[in-house]
Amino acid sequence: MLNRRDVIKASMAGSALAAASGAAAEGPIQLSTPCVISTWDFGVAANQAAWQVLAAGGSALDAVEAGARVPEADLKNHSVGRAGYPDRDGHVTLDASIMTGAGECGAVAGIEHIAHPISVARRVMEKTPHVLLVGEGALQFALEQGFPREELLTPESAAAWKEWLKTNRYSPVANSEVGTYGKGAGGPNNHDTIGMLAIDARGELAGACTTSGMAWKLRGRVGDSPIIGAGLYVDGEVGAATSTGVGEEVIRNAGSFLVVELMRQGRSPQAACREAVTRILKKRPQVKDDQVGFLAITRRGEVGAWAIQKGFTYALCDAGTQDRLLPGEAFY
Repeated sequence: MLNRRDVIKASMAGSALAAASGAAAEGPIQLSTPCVISTWDFGVAANQAAWQVLAAGGSALDAVEAGARVPEADLKNHSVGRAGYPDRDGHVTLDASIMTGAGECGAVAGIEHIAHPISVARRVMEKTPHVLLVGEGALQFALEQGFPREELLTPESAAAWKEWLKTNRYSPVANSEVGTYGKGAGGPNNHDTIGMLAIDARGELAGACTTSGMAWKLRGRVGDSPIIGAGLYVDGEVGAATSTGVGEEVIRNAGSFLVVELMRQGRSPQAACREAVTRILKKRPQVKDDQVGFLAITRRGEVGAWAIQKGFTYALCDAGTQDRLLPGEAFY
């Protein structure tokens, strides 16, 4: 639990950075533009797909959609997309959101039978007057837009679900996304998302967030990923932020919007992400054993991240390197 002294220390950039890992000690992370960043180890492959768009002069919006589709299609990734673990009733339901720096946004939640919810979210943004479509309505819209109906419950996910049914116990473990697949990433008792933020050669920003949500969640549960202002927020005048981890805690604090607003007030991305995590812990110190992390970028390419627990990683990509992976700073 954070006491007043802990909070004061956390608000002092010099002290926090001195106590942080070597990556933070190097000072602010500044990328050249165009660039793209994303959460977790599997963000490296997603960034590389997005970079192909950016390097060819494409838009940040096209880049984040292309990048997010990579983990959505990865059959080894059980925390995002078509291979995600189901809810406790055996249904694979997916959530996604997408947003531009101009404030255009779209999202879907609890959608079934569609392999790429991020692309459906973009269609919601571009083809409807709405921001969020859910459940059967989201599926109906996707089918009307020409997306193929598919069975998303893979044999591996089905086997894991049946094994879980033997004990019927939900016990999430922080940071299961770290490492190579099969060694913790997307573990059977965990959940997570990929959040991606990009700046294109014209200086325009966009972000995307996509997930299969908590494994064995209650039917109908939706986390922060498809909620604009919680799992994702982009403001072309300031920058962008995305979140990862236990979505309920992010929703309670409008986390990504908070990070961007703190940057608008002059905080660095690192300080803004740290403050967002601090507020979660101050309000609900009982969640200190869970994981929540934020990743942010300014419109000029300065990057920062912070999490409750050590183990959060994020991937960076610009003209200099396309496979950089760094640990996020954390309180515990």
